[in-house]
Amino acid sequence: MLRVTGYIVRRLGQAVIVILGVTLIVFVLEHLISGGIARAILGARATQLQLSDFNKQNGFDSPIWYQYWVFLDHLLHGNLGFSYKQNRSVDSIIASDLPRDVMLVGTSLVLAVLIAIPIGVAQAVKRNRAFDYAGTATAFVLYSMPSYALGLLLIGAFSIAVKWLPANAPQGSTVGSMLSHPAGLVLPVATLTLVTYALFSRYMRSSAIDSLAQDYIRTARAKGLSEKAVLWRHLLRNSLVPVTTLIGISLPTVLTAGLITEYLFNFQGLGLEYYNAATTYDFPVMLGITVLVGLATVVGNLLADITYAILDPRVRY
Repeated sequence: MLRVTGYIVRRLGQAVIVILGVTLIVFVLEHLISGGIARAILGARATQLQLSDFNKQNGFDSPIWYQYWVFLDHLLHGNLGFSYKQNRSVDSIIASDLPRDVMLVGTSLVLAVLIAIPIGVAQAVKRNRAFDYAGTATAFVLYSMPSYALGLLLIGAFSIAVKWLPANAPQGSTVGSMLSHPAGLVLPVATLTLVTYALFSRYMRSSAIDSLAQDYIRTARAKGLSEKAVLWRHLLRNSLVPVTTLIGISLPTVLTAGLITEYLFNFQGLGLEYYNAATTYDFPVMLGITVLVGLATVVGNLLADITYAILDPRVRY
């Protein structure tokens, strides 16, 4: 127990350092914007007097170290900036878009894991047989295919050819309103699920094959345990270690991995919000989402490391 606690404390300390590094990078990027922050927000026609007033009102005329301190204080209080183009705070934009992203990417991630784990184990058990060859070929095709290409193929097949499903995602402002039109969610969820499944299934297969060659599997079989008990009680836990890492580092994808898919299906989420901010030079929104993605990346890796320590005691050392 002490080893687990010490390991978690060390990882928390490292996570705090990394988070400070992320905030510092974003702060520097904010101050490297061509023409300055005031010019980027007020536009090319702003006068020097307007620029000076804007800098004074927002504290950009203060020493750089003090600006960074204020920047950190705002982040700790959930203030990610203000979008002058949308006349809204960045945190309110994220708060309205994030639930839809959680629904889209979270659903696809859960489905991918639920499909990839049993198929990966089955491929390992039936290695070099027809089922394994078929699964490997399918995973390679899906993994090598860009998400936009897969999405276009699904639209062409199910929206244009047979007209079973709409090509556009539901345009509701809340998760409930979008769930009231589930047919529009099928294609974007399927696109993300298939791409994610291909990656997870390959890792699961490789890990399961490695575990099958270990002594504890032979010992379990020698004790007379059924094949089902050997696979699900002994093989699965040890084979999940690499997949756990993938799940942890997939946490930031809840925020941005759906960018291409959201643009393709016109899904109103943070990915599409980030794209629109980039095309309209809405720097506060871009930087606010960047900070959030950085934090999610650190948290995802931290959760993966802690789960690692639970699944594999050797990691605690």
